[in-house]
Amino acid sequence: MRKRMVSDLMTTRVVGVRRNTGFKEIAKLLAEYDITAVPVLDDDDRPVGVVSEADLLRKEAAQLDPAGLLPVLRPREAAGAKAEATTAEGLMNSPAVTARPQWTVVEAAQVMERHHVKRLPVVDEAGRLVGLISRADLLRVFLRGDAAVREEIAGEVLIRTLGLAPDTITVRVIDGRVTLRGTVERKSMVPVVERLCRGVDGVVDVSAELDHRIDDTSATPSDRGMSRRSQLAT
Repeated sequence: MRKRMVSDLMTTRVVGVRRNTGFKEIAKLLAEYDITAVPVLDDDDRPVGVVSEADLLRKEAAQLDPAGLLPVLRPREAAGAKAEATTAEGLMNSPAVTARPQWTVVEAAQVMERHHVKRLPVVDEAGRLVGLISRADLLRVFLRGDAAVREEIAGEVLIRTLGLAPDTITVRVIDGRVTLRGTVERKSMVPVVERLCRGVDGVVDVSAELDHRIDDTSATPSDRGMSRRSQLAT
C-alpha cells in the first residue's frame, strides 16, 4: 500500500517574506498570489514564523470606529502587540510549525489539528523551506476516483497485503464509501480487513459485511491454554 506523502500534495512554488518585510508588502503579496498566509524566512531560507490574513486584520480590528458606534476592542497583550506591528517579525506566529516531505497525509493532518493551524511550511533535513501544505491540499486525497480506490483495495490490500484469493471478497465503492462482502477464514481477520481499507487514501467510510468460517475470538484463556498444551503434547 502506498500512502500519499506530503511531497505528493504540497505546493513547491512558495511565496515567502523576510523578517523586515513591511505590512503593506505582505498584504500586497497575499492579494497578488491569492493566498492566505506566507512563511517568514531567515537568511538561510529556514521558516521562523508564518503571517496570515488574521494577523493583518488585527490592525484593522484595533482601529476606532469613526462613527463611535462600535465598542472599543481591548485585545490581549500578544494580540495588541501584533496590532501595533509594522513588519513580518512583529506580525508572525512563531516558531513556525513545520512538516517534512516524507510525512503521510495523516501525520500532517494531526499536526495541523494539534497546533490549530491551517497550513504547514515543509522543510528538508537542513530545515530549509521546500514547500507548503494546506488543509485544502490534504483534502485532495478524497478527489480520487472510485475506480482507483477499488483497484487499490482489491489489489494492494486484499491480495498482496493480506494474501486473500481474488474471489474471497467483493469490493464496491461509491463516492468513497466502501462495501465489502464475502467470507474470510477467521473472525479475527474482519477488523483487520476493515482497518486496512480505511487507511486507503480517498476512502470516506467502510462497511464490512463479512462472514467467517472459524470464530477464533470466543475462546477463553483456559481454552487457549489447553489448546497450547495439546500442541506441545503432539
